[in-house]
Amino acid sequence: MLSGLSRATGSGVARSLVRGSAVVAPSPSADVALPAAAQTLSQDTRSYVSSSAPARQRIAVEPTRVYGGLRDQDRIYTNLYGKHDFKLAGALKRGDWYRTKDLLNKGRDWIIDEMKKSGMRGRGGAGFPSGLKWSFMPKQNDGRPHYLVVNADEGEPGTCKDREIMRADPHKLVEGCLLAGFSMGANAAYIYIRGEFVEEAQKLQIAIDEAYAAGLIGPDACKSGWPFDVYVHRGAGAYICGEETALIESLEGNSGKPRLKPPFPANIGLYGCPTTVANVETVAGCPTILRRGGEWFASLGRKNNHGTKLFAISGHVNKPCTVEEEMSIPLKELIDRHCGGIRGGWDNLLGIIPGGSSVPVLPKETCETVLMDFDDLRDVKSGLGTAAVIVMDKSTDMIAAIARLAQFYRHESCGQCTPCREGTPWLSDMMERFVVGNARLDEIDQLEELSYQIEGHTICALGDAAAWPVQGLIRHFRPLMEQRIEQYHSGKT
Repeated sequence: MLSGLSRATGSGVARSLVRGSAVVAPSPSADVALPAAAQTLSQDTRSYVSSSAPARQRIAVEPTRVYGGLRDQDRIYTNLYGKHDFKLAGALKRGDWYRTKDLLNKGRDWIIDEMKKSGMRGRGGAGFPSGLKWSFMPKQNDGRPHYLVVNADEGEPGTCKDREIMRADPHKLVEGCLLAGFSMGANAAYIYIRGEFVEEAQKLQIAIDEAYAAGLIGPDACKSGWPFDVYVHRGAGAYICGEETALIESLEGNSGKPRLKPPFPANIGLYGCPTTVANVETVAGCPTILRRGGEWFASLGRKNNHGTKLFAISGHVNKPCTVEEEMSIPLKELIDRHCGGIRGGWDNLLGIIPGGSSVPVLPKETCETVLMDFDDLRDVKSGLGTAAVIVMDKSTDMIAAIARLAQFYRHESCGQCTPCREGTPWLSDMMERFVVGNARLDEIDQLEELSYQIEGHTICALGDAAAWPVQGLIRHFRPLMEQRIEQYHSGKT
């Protein structure tokens, strides 16, 4: 699933013209000889050479597209830090619920088309195109009700973005439920919220009650003639219920264990009816995208990685925070701009987990150049996930940190699939021995092989989530593991 491809840097001539993040044009007096390989320059530098030009000429170089530094007018979540009123009066001042009826009157297909134009990919971790996913719901009603289910469980360690929306801007989510649900032909939305989110659930319920009282949802939502209800369901804190079919099982009152697919939820989901499960950030961003247009959202970020994103940055930074930024912002700039840099400076950095605990850790050298989007992180064998950036400086015992994650996934496995049920305890037990070095050198390869026997062999992605942190540790910190083993055995002798 994760490819080992590295990002293209363009032709040799293009690279010679790039210094840092800016493209530098040749000096006015310089003539550049163009080899055949330079007839087509890197698309990233937006440079070009006319095919009809003489062999020796000056090259016109346009500035590189730089990502990051999101303008305030392009922010979707304008009350992320709760400095303003979270209730309906405050939401109306921020532009929520503005002419929502007009958006509904444009029809289901228009909403789906705008979401497709926006290029938004699901913000819950998988990164599947949202408009395409919503379009899978049946167009014709066969008598069964359609449902929208919002995944507000947010159980991924390090992730703290959805709770900020529900705590400070809940009306964005409620309005998003109406618009997204309408596009799917749904008359009801269930928001499955993590049981520990007490304040968030209370404020979300206040927003729902206000929306009912104002006629924004209910039997005639926004006076559009479309009936729509929103319900809040409190979960019990199980990590596995972040998986969409396990969440549906939990909503139905069953044990939260993932279902086999097919059938997919869009055909047979909640109560056997067509259902789409979407993340809080995905749904809450929908109203702004529809008002400003899909093309606006698509103008932000790299191709196939469009829009804005909430990044939750924690760990060894000077100012941990959750911030909305443009997709494809360099990881180093994200941390320097919004967190005041690494504690003790970048030379003190050991590694960063860029997308929540389930994605592989990256070493310092990669962190200095990688872009924060789905494709670039995939190319360095990690992932954007939930964009929960966990920063670890040199005071961190990296082996112990990954061992703790292995223990977490062991505890959270539902036990339904044999590779996960049996494999996660083995991963955890072996990692506990590696923490002190009580292992043989060849057991590092055995540990890696075990992780690959779990990855891709389970119903849901929890097996992958358990395997990837261990794989990242071995990939980038194998010398540390070998050193720990040698120290342990030399101490015994």
